[in-house]
Amino acid sequence: MKLKFEFKAVASPKDSKTTVIAITSISTEQGEKYAIPDERSYADFHEELKKTDIFKKVSNSLEKRHDELKIWISPSKELQDIYLDDEGNIQFEGKYLKQIFQKNIEEQSDLVKILEKLVEKSEKKEEEKNLKHIVDKFVLGKLNYKTSNVRQWVDSFEKECERFRIEKNETKIELLRAFLDGTGQDWYTSTVIKGEHEKDWQGWKQVLIETFSSKGWSNRTYAHHFKYKEGPLVQYAIKKKRLLLEINKNMDTDTIIDRIAFGLPEFIREKIDRDEIENTKDLINELQKLEGITNKKKIFKKESKPEYRVRNEEKKPCKTCEDMGKGVRYHPEEKCWFKLEEKEKPKIIGNNSVIEVDLYTGKKNQ
Repeated sequence: MKLKFEFKAVASPKDSKTTVIAITSISTEQGEKYAIPDERSYADFHEELKKTDIFKKVSNSLEKRHDELKIWISPSKELQDIYLDDEGNIQFEGKYLKQIFQKNIEEQSDLVKILEKLVEKSEKKEEEKNLKHIVDKFVLGKLNYKTSNVRQWVDSFEKECERFRIEKNETKIELLRAFLDGTGQDWYTSTVIKGEHEKDWQGWKQVLIETFSSKGWSNRTYAHHFKYKEGPLVQYAIKKKRLLLEINKNMDTDTIIDRIAFGLPEFIREKIDRDEIENTKDLINELQKLEGITNKKKIFKKESKPEYRVRNEEKKPCKTCEDMGKGVRYHPEEKCWFKLEEKEKPKIIGNNSVIEVDLYTGKKNQ
């Protein structure tokens, strides 16, 4: 005698996110089908059946939720005592199971399909809600034109996915959109429209790196030459460290410390004992102590404008040039060449036309 057991992967009654195995019905060799009550269908209520090798294979075969399998089993003495009475009638836990007729099967099948769709929609909404929550917890900035090392950014993205146990390619691709900005969003949309790669995460990853990776030296040059100008010293140090790690995440600590220090003003750098700095945290602690110095001393003087670079917001003609009939000329009156020339001429005193300079010279010679 054989019995056909129908197995199905369903949501656990204890945790909707967990998938478990349920035994939904038992059929005989005569084609009669009997339903197991929903509340008693979960595998935990069928301990003897779980011990069989067949159940272990079934468990490995049902990979996704809603997957089903119908398996013939030759029941052992223990299984017969559980699922059959002395007359061969189907039972479970001391109760006879209700037979499912063809009409009921069709109605039940339609109902199951409807319920499955509702469950899928509910699960999808729950998944979207969870994804938004996960995005907020990702320790990762957005990918844009300022990202200096795209390959390194993608590696960080994958590590964050691993941290939150995100394994499905479709989920990774969907999450990626939340971390793209500007041109990245346009690229993502066009890739989706073209249908390229679809659920192939490795394909998306490769194209992303090829599209947005910088081929020149600008990012590296900027990172190495970035210097302190103004503001908090600690803020400069943290940004400099980030820029350096973005171009080379394997850069050693000593090199990072030296690069940060080289970008500091000399009078600040010389106040730090290099031998006492073992890591960037030590350097930042020292910079915190020196924050007050930058407020007392101006590090960078603004270039003073030459006197002749005067903005003629209100242009006025030189009065000296006008009085002397030299025409309308625009320049500072105190710098007027004719005015200076006039000052250098000897002064005439009274009607005697005595030159003051000559008189003074004559007296001096006497």
